Amino acid sequence: MSARAIRGGWAHPVSLSVPVSVLLAIPALAGPPPRLVRTPVVSRSAATAGLEKTAREWVAAQTAPGWLGYEVPATGHHDMCCFDSWEGGERSGGGCRIEEHGSFSMRDSEERFPSLDDETAVVLLRAEAGRIGRVRVVSRGCGIDAGGRTLTWVDDVKPAESLALLSSLVAAGEEATAKQLDGGHSAGGDKVTDSALMAIAVHEGPAADDVLERFITLTQPERIRKKAAFWMGNMRGRRGYEALSRLVRGDPSDKVREQGVFALSQSEVPEAVDAMIRVAQKDASTHVRGQALFWLGQKAGKKAVAAITGAIADDPETEVKKKAVFALSQLPKEEGVPMLIQVAKTNRNPEVRKQAMFWLGQSGDSRALAFFQEVLAR
Repeated sequence: MSARAIRGGWAHPVSLSVPVSVLLAIPALAGPPPRLVRTPVVSRSAATAGLEKTAREWVAAQTAPGWLGYEVPATGHHDMCCFDSWEGGERSGGGCRIEEHGSFSMRDSEERFPSLDDETAVVLLRAEAGRIGRVRVVSRGCGIDAGGRTLTWVDDVKPAESLALLSSLVAAGEEATAKQLDGGHSAGGDKVTDSALMAIAVHEGPAADDVLERFITLTQPERIRKKAAFWMGNMRGRRGYEALSRLVRGDPSDKVREQGVFALSQSEVPEAVDAMIRVAQKDASTHVRGQALFWLGQKAGKKAVAAITGAIADDPETEVKKKAVFALSQLPKEEGVPMLIQVAKTNRNPEVRKQAMFWLGQSGDSRALAFFQEVLAR
């Protein structure tokens, strides 16, 4: 299965090998989303031609901007809707104005909105001038307002076909970005890449893990590896953690390893902290070690605190020690303030002591004030 060029809308052919049993085992979803506002609908089926051909024919036939949408089973039970929907508009009956909104929000909290049907993702593609220029993904129950643009709704889409199509859009977006950067222009294709990777990440099942793992291999550009790493940490559970653990050990790019550490900090897998600690202790880059300490400071916990204090004591670089001091300032005050006071009192490096004093001053804690009074009284 592959997606070929459509007047610049797709890049090089991208193929995915998925067992026939997987394709047959997942039932097709049917029917457009239930909450459409100012959105005329035309229905089609991908049962015969498949999603790639259906989408290619749709793009070629567009004489005005329009949207194509379909459904896939979603992973993770995240609420996905436009960013202002949480302020009451969505729940009061409005819809995401997909012609206007440039950003969407993903929530994974204790407060659930059953009407959003977070087990199903709606993938939306916008075509204009013979190419796909936007990708959006929302929960099925999220209201959609296309501002009068027609939505071509495609039934009978298999997840593997969706992954193949979105993979081709990642490649197309990267190619467009590279050309724009070479010409000194802003990278519009970057947005397609970002949103296509997000759409891949919300797909249920191991096939989506396989696709994202391919995008963090060294054959991919640095920009792609960084973006795919983010979604591996945020959405892909243990498979994501395992892939990121390999990435922070073996990727030659400091920027990619730095992004890998951030992605690990977003993972719900407990062992992700161990992988971050290893980076903080052993990465060859001073900057990456410092960033690992920064994100460890956001995680707290006994393991993270031990790694932070260990860096203050043992790391050979002052800049890393200073990052570790900052990480202490990010811990809960009952934990972090006494440690900062101890560093300010006893550390032999004057730059480190100065950094501890600075963050104590920012804390507004009464214990910090008492320490300053003690110092000034000497």
